[in-house]
Amino acid sequence: MIKNESLLKIKDLTIHYVTEDGRVRAVEDMSITIGKGETLGLVGETGAGKTTTALGIMQLVPNPPGKIISGEIIFEGENLIGKSPAELRKIRGNKISMIFQDPMTSLNPVMTVGDQIAEVIKLHQKVSGGEAVIKAQEMLDTVGIPMERYKEYPHQFSGGMRQRVVIAIALACNPKLLIADEPTTALDVTIQAQVLNLMKKLKEEYETSMIMITHDLGIVAEICDKVAIMYAGNVVEYTDAESLFLSPKHPYTIGLFNSIPNIEEDVEALEPIKGLMPDPTNLPNGCSFHPRCPRATAACSERQPKSIEVAEGHFVFCLLYEHQLQLGGILDDQKID
Repeated sequence: MIKNESLLKIKDLTIHYVTEDGRVRAVEDMSITIGKGETLGLVGETGAGKTTTALGIMQLVPNPPGKIISGEIIFEGENLIGKSPAELRKIRGNKISMIFQDPMTSLNPVMTVGDQIAEVIKLHQKVSGGEAVIKAQEMLDTVGIPMERYKEYPHQFSGGMRQRVVIAIALACNPKLLIADEPTTALDVTIQAQVLNLMKKLKEEYETSMIMITHDLGIVAEICDKVAIMYAGNVVEYTDAESLFLSPKHPYTIGLFNSIPNIEEDVEALEPIKGLMPDPTNLPNGCSFHPRCPRATAACSERQPKSIEVAEGHFVFCLLYEHQLQLGGILDDQKID
């Protein structure tokens, strides 16, 4: 069930990295909204700007070379951009938590896993050391790790168990927003399913909103309410998950679905998206997808597409729909030849 009351609003967010090789336009004019208790999937290829978006929300974009050029990140009615380091420390880990891709680099190798959970609790909640230990043990139990393993170190745990510890740390202070950056990438398929089911269960139990960063549309179908498809720093399609799967609109989104095996269709070969992602320091003019797009027109290389609402709550950034809207119609759904 999608909630209407918004928790996080990102308005026209632009983040660049200025390097010796040039300016990397990592995120361009992004605008998305996440409701309370809602899960948003950020989907795209490597280099699409998904992780940079998450770091922007956390105000952890490395500066230099990264810089938030413009935009607003409104969390609980307040703009996170411009807040002091002390104010942000009260929010990070407390109201907004993040789960990173590799659990081994997220954990301190010389601290026991229990002490790492307790440290977060003591930092953000007014509790004694003993109370923090009890809460940390409870969190281990919540994520399916026996309390007796409190005094063990990260290297004594498997990859899946380490990721459970990271989830326990992220949820220790019952955050309002949880950002998960491809949390199952380094895990085998069976453990992936276990971790995703755990995250889904705990999200509902704690009534936490979540941003799931992934390139796996299967994960999106499993746990996301809304989806933002990203390409070369831009959101190209934004809607609820059901609409995306039943009626994808943007040529890039359709290309993603065409490249996924479908057990119900008998085809000899999948249809990959031709070409490669553009160099982020030298993005093409106009729509960044036009060099790979089978429906590109001359106009696509000349100007950026604007947001077109093709159905209620379904936004597409594509000149084809802009043109069709001017003619009073909408493109029929069809696969790209």
